[in-house]
Amino acid sequence: MQVANKTIVVTGAGSGIGRELTLLLLQKQANVAGVDIHADALAETQKIADVGDDRFKGFVMDITDKAKVDALPAEVIRHFGSVDGIINNAGIIQKFIAVNDLTIEDINRVMNVNFYGTVYLTKAFLPLFLERPEAHIVNISSMGGFIPFPKQTIYGAAKAAVKIFTEGLYAELKDTNVRVTVVHPGAIATNITENSGLGKPKIDPTDPKNAGAAAKMTLSPRKAAEIIIRAMEKNKFRVTVGKDATMLDILYRFNPRFATNFIGKMMKKVGI
Repeated sequence: MQVANKTIVVTGAGSGIGRELTLLLLQKQANVAGVDIHADALAETQKIADVGDDRFKGFVMDITDKAKVDALPAEVIRHFGSVDGIINNAGIIQKFIAVNDLTIEDINRVMNVNFYGTVYLTKAFLPLFLERPEAHIVNISSMGGFIPFPKQTIYGAAKAAVKIFTEGLYAELKDTNVRVTVVHPGAIATNITENSGLGKPKIDPTDPKNAGAAAKMTLSPRKAAEIIIRAMEKNKFRVTVGKDATMLDILYRFNPRFATNFIGKMMKKVGI
């Protein structure tokens, strides 16, 4: 689906990949309904975009609040007149601790944001998408959704659920006008650790002294957004974002146990 002159909902639009997706969609002449839990972050996105309310409208929302999510489609339609797609990008990681040490509250929070938030939004907008000449659902999973990362087990389980949910949607909708894409990003230079309420990461990619290492380990949010939008416009079924995600995808398919042990060793090397 070509995004020009379409209205696209982007969750997590206040920072990171979500902000870059928003800016790129606007550059491609789409309208964007930006969703984020942080009002100031949405305001900053609109300031950077430098467009009027007719092109970008921010909606402050906790995507785990089903009642508010259910009311969102009517608000978007009221403002833009129509809606043609959604990129379910908002997500959080868990504390870097083992499952045995996580509380049920911690587990529920990660599942609610990453999985149920995606399900709520998809369910809310899908009836409208089915009435459009063409529409698109993009759900952001993770490379943690196809290969396990120790001390991110619940996050990975949530993202694996997003993967299967999205692929199931594709199977159900392939004979309709609604296209579906699942995205597996690798390491992206975002502030997801802070946005997840976990403070600053041990290695801060925004610190100039870490710039060289970060450049080797991570992909920029802008580049990630470009890959995601290109996949959307080409109606891709599945896309990995970043060399790390692509390589680990191949390795895990070839030898799951070896790949799992390899990831464990790498996590220990960085002190996790």
